[in-house]
Amino acid sequence: MRTRTRPPLQPGRGARMARGAVALAAAGALSLTAGCGGGGDSGDKGKGGGKSSAPAPGTSDLIPHSVTLPKLDGQKLKVTAVWTGAEQKSFTKVLDEFSRRTGAEVSFVPSGDDMASFVGSKVAGGDPPDVAMLPQPGVLREFAQKGWLKPLGGDATAQLEKNFAKGWRDLGAHEGKQYGVYFKATNKSLVWYNTKIFTAAGAKEPRTWQEFLSTAQAIADFGVAPVSVGGADGWTLTDWFENVYLSQAGKDKYDQLAQHKIPWTDASVKDALTTLGQLFGKKELLAGGNDGALQTQFPASVTQTFTGGEKAKAAMVFEGDFAAANIAGTKAAIGTDAKVFPFPAVGGRSPVVTGGDVGVALKDSQASQALLTFLASPDAAAVWAHEGGFVSPNKNLALTAYPDDVLRSIAKALVAAGDDFRFDMSDQAPAVFGGKPGQGEWKQLQDFLRNPSDVEGTQQRLEADAAKAYKS
Repeated sequence: MRTRTRPPLQPGRGARMARGAVALAAAGALSLTAGCGGGGDSGDKGKGGGKSSAPAPGTSDLIPHSVTLPKLDGQKLKVTAVWTGAEQKSFTKVLDEFSRRTGAEVSFVPSGDDMASFVGSKVAGGDPPDVAMLPQPGVLREFAQKGWLKPLGGDATAQLEKNFAKGWRDLGAHEGKQYGVYFKATNKSLVWYNTKIFTAAGAKEPRTWQEFLSTAQAIADFGVAPVSVGGADGWTLTDWFENVYLSQAGKDKYDQLAQHKIPWTDASVKDALTTLGQLFGKKELLAGGNDGALQTQFPASVTQTFTGGEKAKAAMVFEGDFAAANIAGTKAAIGTDAKVFPFPAVGGRSPVVTGGDVGVALKDSQASQALLTFLASPDAAAVWAHEGGFVSPNKNLALTAYPDDVLRSIAKALVAAGDDFRFDMSDQAPAVFGGKPGQGEWKQLQDFLRNPSDVEGTQQRLEADAAKAYKS
């Protein structure tokens, strides 16, 4: 979620840049003891499939009815997203509620990690989904440039203007046209830890990067791998880099690199990779070493940190608030067995990097516009909020919709930040650079995890990939 009020970016310059950083109150509020909801083995991105099932009786009684939707009996709607596991299950409940109110039949179609390729193949085949939940603003920009997206209708725009800060509206727009509704947001600057291992090792929550490395070494000396890294999923590595970079280089440099106004061979990138290499360069600090990290997918990186209590395979795992859903799939109780602290400060303050999923229409139908209208309302957000593992930038969603104090704290700070936040850098880039398995940032940072001493080579390869992507 990065915001900003800037003129439209030039073609090939990444998605609209966000300025600001989500209020640090969000991070501070996270060193808490309350639990997060969720369930299952879901990640930030993934695969899966399923059809929207019939809603449970009385579902609508649990959520507000602030928006009027048309009757759509007999109409069918296909919706695609990257969500799997617990996230897919919760989103399906949102679609169920929409079906309940409108009579439309909604099917969920899984996209897998590569949303751009999935939708591109469907468009080429003449059968795109009606609505897509895009995980990257860079993909929204590319789809808009290709003419694949349909602008929001009047009802959806009205809901958007009433319920979202301008920064969020800007992120869903391109060249003056409003295309998207940011439905789900996340704080991607958190480190979750196993309290039993911390207690046994005599470790405390670190506040700075140096304290983090010292804590990791102390836990390694205790006999447990300190950090679990889901390196098989390249997007987790971009999150590592972005947090280090934002804290160390600052907001202006972050914006410049995100727009490719400075090259990846810049000294600030060298500094960030060198800093990250202080962790990645010591295999005893990583669960399974570097090779093991490269074979570990995100869900497993979380569950192996909290399965087995004091005998778990790792003590800490870095990722966003959505990791709560994975923790809930273990026997660990969030708030007691599993706690969280802000990403340690590399520079003067801890970073806050955020992400989000934006709903867009690929078919200009009454049903697709109605769904986007619903997604822009507090009603749809309340459905998932009740399930846990979800934060909404919708400023009119009641905090009481969230199931616990941790999520209420995150949501309150996010909304209070208004337009002052920074969006995930890789998500702002062209998808071929920032959002595709085996390419661009994902591949180059996986190679860096494999050989953390190759800072200069990593920079050169990142710049070569970025130069091609931003010119296309």
